[in-house]
Amino acid sequence: MRKILIIEDDKRIAQNIYRGLVSEHFEAEIAQDGITGKQLALDKKFDLILLDVNLPGMRGFEVCQQIRLYKPAIPIIMLTAYGEIEDKVEGLGRGADDYIVKPFDFRELLARIHAALRLSEIRNPETVNKTLKMADLVMNLTTKEVVRAGKSIELTAKEFALLEYFLVNRGRVISKMDLAEHVWHLNFDPGTNVVEVYINYLRKKVDKDFSPKLIHTRPGLGYILKEE
Repeated sequence: MRKILIIEDDKRIAQNIYRGLVSEHFEAEIAQDGITGKQLALDKKFDLILLDVNLPGMRGFEVCQQIRLYKPAIPIIMLTAYGEIEDKVEGLGRGADDYIVKPFDFRELLARIHAALRLSEIRNPETVNKTLKMADLVMNLTTKEVVRAGKSIELTAKEFALLEYFLVNRGRVISKMDLAEHVWHLNFDPGTNVVEVYINYLRKKVDKDFSPKLIHTRPGLGYILKEE
């Protein structure tokens, strides 16, 4: 079931869209300000984002730009009361895939959603059952399954994101700062041990009972995923 994030501060509009999507067999979630919407978009997996322009906390244009930094492939449709060419140009320039002006008929919005999802699949055919591998460790990005030596490994969402980042960057030393920024989307705080804590969680699940060990510490530099 496809999941859509609705970032819209008008409760009536948000609820109407939500009910319409659920009736069309989508999953949906609502955020009512820009900062919360951006964080949800970065922390969770969505197939498409509906993004209002005028939002409290952070304007939709800025939210769109921030999401694009970390999730360049996710379809974003901007919703706005403005129909001026300048606003459309800015929205598309910040990374939106489409633009629909309020008030709109839900049938038109639904058609645009289906079109954006189809285009996303065409652009990214490799995401179907895409896997990342290292030694006997296999991660399926579509089913969110992780297997090592034929044994299924249960990971939390954050552990999965951490392992995915390691696999994408396998063979490269990754600093704590990189991990904090790309996995937690935070500015690195030298006083926090959250990275070390999650590295330890991950090692217990994917390395402890297996050989060879894959996650290695490089003192003063960070961590690296490699066979050693």
